[in-house]
Amino acid sequence: MKNKLVIDERTTFEDAIRLLDQNGNGFLPVVDTGNKLIGILTDGDIRRAILNKKTALIDIINKNPATMNHKVHRKQAIQYLKSIHRKHLPLVDDKHRLVDVILLDDLEFNAKPNKVVIMAGGLGSRLGELTRDTPKPMLMVGKKPILENIMEYCYEHGFTNIYISVNYKSEVIKEYFQDGSEFGVNIKYIEEKDKLGTAGALSLIEDVIKEPFLVVNGDILTTLNFDDLLDFHNNVKSDATMCVKEIEHRIPYGVVDIKDTIVIAIEEKPSQKVCINAGIYVLSAEVRGLIPKNQYLDMTNLFDLLIQKGFKVSAYKTSDYWIDVGQLKDIEIVRNDFRILK
Repeated sequence: MKNKLVIDERTTFEDAIRLLDQNGNGFLPVVDTGNKLIGILTDGDIRRAILNKKTALIDIINKNPATMNHKVHRKQAIQYLKSIHRKHLPLVDDKHRLVDVILLDDLEFNAKPNKVVIMAGGLGSRLGELTRDTPKPMLMVGKKPILENIMEYCYEHGFTNIYISVNYKSEVIKEYFQDGSEFGVNIKYIEEKDKLGTAGALSLIEDVIKEPFLVVNGDILTTLNFDDLLDFHNNVKSDATMCVKEIEHRIPYGVVDIKDTIVIAIEEKPSQKVCINAGIYVLSAEVRGLIPKNQYLDMTNLFDLLIQKGFKVSAYKTSDYWIDVGQLKDIEIVRNDFRILK
């Protein structure tokens, strides 16, 4: 067994990063000084911690990892790992002390059948000169383009069948990613000859899709757990699920509450919490049949249509890191957030 992270009062966030780098497989079992397993730590956990500005290890680690008894047959352990779509499995004794770890390599990893569609055809006109020669999803954040960060996150959650909808500067995206094999995924491109909106491009997918699939805007960066989102969609038996983010908006004026001509109350610069569309969706396969072929349709219009027709439309609230890279100030913010990854 390779390195393990032993947590005591002296263990630091930097210690964890250093040990993860030495381990080389993006995973660390976390134990106390008596070798009792208290959790696991992955590269993804570190990345989310950085974006959410958390450095206390006890708040970062996954404290409820899947485990098996160390006496289990390896074949049985591998089958279990595949069934839960994970690549790491700590093996423990009867007192929950760490004995070993089973790691699946990429050939053993069982990817999810669910597809992900990434909408990457936007002009990015609000970003000015930055997108004159480069499509917005290919702008660099950390060491990688926005689109590669999204794709890598999909891969971490077992989503390896990816469609990318392209239009503006499509050759830049296609030349960089090609068929996706170098990134551990399988990519197919949806060619938008005309702008079709955030839902219209789905009508151009010729493959039969039987499982619920994710749709993600190509200018979104988030630490949202895609597994949890998909599980929610399935558990509530939704036809369409929209991921929403709660934000607080402060009104910069005194708000006057009146009835007829009588002032009831005055509230100075109140704040209001609202849920916004986060640009991440799960759609059941049947929904795609409602999308008109090769016609412009935004996702919000599709959701309105589904509501009118009586489909079950759900909202999944996220409190995770999320940013829509739509304006110059947004690219500056997200690059600052990712500065440690450069």
